[in-house]
Amino acid sequence: MASALSFRLEDRVAVVTGGSSGIGLATARLLLRAGARVAVCGRDRTRLDAAQGALAAEAGTDRLLAHRCDVLDADEVGNFADAVAARFGAADILVNNAGEGRVSTFADTTDEAWRAELDLKFFSVIRPTRAFLPQLERSAAGSIVCVNSLLARQPEQHMVATSAARAGVLNLVRSLGTELAPKRVRVNAVLIGLVDSGQWRRRFQAQAAAGESWEAWSAGLAKGKGIPLGRLGQPQEAAHAILFLASPLASYTTGTFIDVSGGLSRHV
Repeated sequence: MASALSFRLEDRVAVVTGGSSGIGLATARLLLRAGARVAVCGRDRTRLDAAQGALAAEAGTDRLLAHRCDVLDADEVGNFADAVAARFGAADILVNNAGEGRVSTFADTTDEAWRAELDLKFFSVIRPTRAFLPQLERSAAGSIVCVNSLLARQPEQHMVATSAARAGVLNLVRSLGTELAPKRVRVNAVLIGLVDSGQWRRRFQAQAAAGESWEAWSAGLAKGKGIPLGRLGQPQEAAHAILFLASPLASYTTGTFIDVSGGLSRHV
C-alpha cells in the first residue's frame, strides 16, 4: 500500500479529460509535478497542441501524452484508452473534467438544449469511466475524480438545465463510489464555484466598463454573488483539491465531494 502521507505519484498514471485549458490543464500540471505520468485529451487540436507545449516545457515529454478526443464519442474515447495503455500500461487515476455551463431558464430551454446539456454532463463522465474502468480495476489504488459544480447542490434559475444535470452527476458519483468500492476504485468529486476561466474572461470583455480592470470587475462580481472570500477562485486551487482526492492522502474517501467555492455554498 502506498504511503498515506505523500502526494508523490511517481508510480501512477493519470488521465485528464478536457486537459487543454483551465482546471484540466492546471490539474495535469500538478499531477506532473507530483511525479505521475499524465495523459490529457481535448477536442480542439490547436488548444491541445498549445497545452502539450506548455506542459512539455516544464516536465518534458517522457511522462506526457496529449491525444485529440471528443469524450462524447465512444469510439474516440476507446481509442484514447488504448493509446494510454500502449504508452503507459494502464491508468490509475481518471479525472473527468466536464465542459462549460449553459445559461438558460426553464422557459427558454428547448428540448434540444435539454438533451444536449444532459448528454454532455452525463456522458462526459460515463464514457471515459466505462473506457478506463478495466485499467483502473487493475490498479492497486484506482481513483476517479469528477469535476462538478456547486450548482449540483445550489441550483441557479438562470442555469436550470446545467443545475439539474450537475445534480444528477453528483448522484452518479455517489452510486459509483459504492458500486466500485469492492473493486478498489474510489470515486469522488469537486464542486466548483466561480473560478477564473475563459468563459468569465469573455464576459468581462463584453461587460466591463471602459478602463475597468479584470481585478476590479471580478471583485465586483464576487461581491455581487456573495462570495465570502471576496474573489473568484483560480484553476490551480480546484486542481489542489483534485490532486488530494486522487492521491493516497484520500485513500479512505469515496462517494463524496470537496466544496471549492470560496464559501459560496449555503449548505451545512
